[in-house]
Amino acid sequence: MTVDRVAGWWDVAMRVLVTGATGYVGRVVMAELLAAGHTALPFTGDVRSRDESRDGLAGFGDVDAVVHLAAVARVRESFDDPVRYYDVNVGGTVNLLRSPPPRFVLASTAGVYGSTGVAVVGEDCPRAPVNPYAASKAAAEDVLAWAAATGRVGAVALRLFNVAGGGDRDDTRVITKACGVAAGRVPSMEVFGDGSAVRDFVHVRDVARAFVTAVEHCGEGYAALNVGATPASVADVLEAVERVTGRPVPVVRRAAHPGEVREQRADTTRLRALGWRPVCSDLDALIGDQWAAEKWAAEKSAE
Repeated sequence: MTVDRVAGWWDVAMRVLVTGATGYVGRVVMAELLAAGHTALPFTGDVRSRDESRDGLAGFGDVDAVVHLAAVARVRESFDDPVRYYDVNVGGTVNLLRSPPPRFVLASTAGVYGSTGVAVVGEDCPRAPVNPYAASKAAAEDVLAWAAATGRVGAVALRLFNVAGGGDRDDTRVITKACGVAAGRVPSMEVFGDGSAVRDFVHVRDVARAFVTAVEHCGEGYAALNVGATPASVADVLEAVERVTGRPVPVVRRAAHPGEVREQRADTTRLRALGWRPVCSDLDALIGDQWAAEKWAAEKSAE
């Protein structure tokens, strides 16, 4: 296991290259790295290009770590263009690993587990992705693990559960869409089945702090770590959105998806053992943060 629990050795500030640095998670990771005293370097090249990735890494001089966030990440879209998903998510990872720095942290997804049949998912659960996006992330994990086995790079894959808050604008995410419905930006909320399916939600700032933790503890070998915080059902989310915003969330009921996972919670024991704790992922606080961003965006567009 690559994570190192010996206090003190990571206290030296590091130069960390961040791909996808301008994205939803990337912007917050950049800020949290800087807050922790590290130098955060945004990679603006195309990770799909072997030459651009190599030259881009070389252009930053010596770096101590890469946080690899650049990816395509829409489940439904991945069914329409699976080749592109493998090209970006696997090919980009391969390119960055051709001449890696000592530490490499990959953004992966809880989707690699698929339908586990267990309510609380630990990192040792078998992976069984059920869509091309998740399958491409599982393949990227495999490449990373094999690269780490050579001894030339220490590696961590963070399996993110349902990231939310922080002004997210992706209405495919439950909390983001529910807040958009409360604001009147989205007409209604589709709920499949009775809304009792439970998922694990985590604030984007807590996710960013997990990346800092992974960079600081990354040692020899490879490890996968879950990042989750607050289990809640769709019904819980809708109730909380109405409570926090004081506005109704109109719902359109749809038939449940066949084979839908009824409950999926993250076992974060390994990540917590490194000192990480979620500090802003309480459901009401998370929704309040997203709602504040929703209102701010509405005010700006009205100016």
